[in-house]
Amino acid sequence: MFPTVSHFLEYLFGIQIPLPFNTFGVFVALAFIAGYWAFTEEFKRKEALGILRFIKKTILTGKPATAGELVLNGLFGFLIGYKLVYSLLNYKLLVSDAQAVLLSVKGNLLGGLFFAGLFAYWDYKEKEARKLDKPKNVEVIQKPHELMSNLIVWAAVWGFLGAKIFDNLEHWDTFVQDPIGGLLSFSGLTFYGGLICGGAAVLYIANKNGIKPLHMLDIGGPGMMLAYSVGRIGCHMSGDGDWGIVNLNPKPFSWLPDWLWAYTYPNNVANEGVPIPGCVGRFCNVLPEPVYPTPIYEVIVCFVLFLILWKLRNRIKLPGMMFGIYLMMNGVERFFIELIRVNTKYHVGGLSFTQAEMISVLLFLSGLLLVTYSIRNKEKLKNY
Repeated sequence: MFPTVSHFLEYLFGIQIPLPFNTFGVFVALAFIAGYWAFTEEFKRKEALGILRFIKKTILTGKPATAGELVLNGLFGFLIGYKLVYSLLNYKLLVSDAQAVLLSVKGNLLGGLFFAGLFAYWDYKEKEARKLDKPKNVEVIQKPHELMSNLIVWAAVWGFLGAKIFDNLEHWDTFVQDPIGGLLSFSGLTFYGGLICGGAAVLYIANKNGIKPLHMLDIGGPGMMLAYSVGRIGCHMSGDGDWGIVNLNPKPFSWLPDWLWAYTYPNNVANEGVPIPGCVGRFCNVLPEPVYPTPIYEVIVCFVLFLILWKLRNRIKLPGMMFGIYLMMNGVERFFIELIRVNTKYHVGGLSFTQAEMISVLLFLSGLLLVTYSIRNKEKLKNY
């Protein structure tokens, strides 16, 4: 396994380059980039079809920077400088435990003050260069796809919060033992929590800018499936604990690689298993028995589902149907992967199920209802 990018580079090239990037975080970033691309392409396609219309806005131009703007920019600059300079001065510590450095209160005061002044001055000069003797209102046209930068930030912030909240609810016993660590840790993220909270934030911003909810949902379906597939690569490569149950069964095909059938996840970031003899460092555990590598199964399946959705997008005309199909696909995929995946079980009324199984069933039923609604109301939705 490759808990950090440095481990991966060492495996490929045989050289140790100390970098403060963990593999899981890099693939989360790549997942957002993949989702950004797919969302933007769908925005542009629907713009070209006339489904999404340009938005007229009136903005005030030519005004100087206000005190509030300078303070906010200075505060933002202070936070960056406070952590950036401290990280550079303590690079070895950053490489060994980036999370502890970034989430601690430690920083460099002089670095923070320097960047605070730099950011405030930069904003002041930018506004001064465009200042008019008399500020005026100007009407501008905003294309819907230009909202993506704003949407991706909201999706990232609320998606991360939702993923952490749902994960801590799912592992409540561990959370109550260390609530601060549970909330601040970058590991342990529940996809459905991110989907629900991040999706709600995106819908809110889109609706404020005149994009109707069903169109926004349809735009998101393929992109979310692709992002999930890319993100799961990071889960597998880092060994974050999202693996399956013990698999001691013989391979069904001789040509199937061992790591694709049963894997022990050496050097996993979850630090699960038994110590690796002779290993020194933070990531020195290996599972005592091989398990199903469920993350890589989801990488493959979800990428195939993304390709299907991408192909169908030009054929589906009814608002809401694309997202309904996505929900059904997502629910089925996750429900069946849960059958061989390690997870907390709940017991209610004689039934045993995981949080993901319960939510996946609800998502499938919601998708079915949405598809049914789109078909039954196709006349009403023609001009939606």
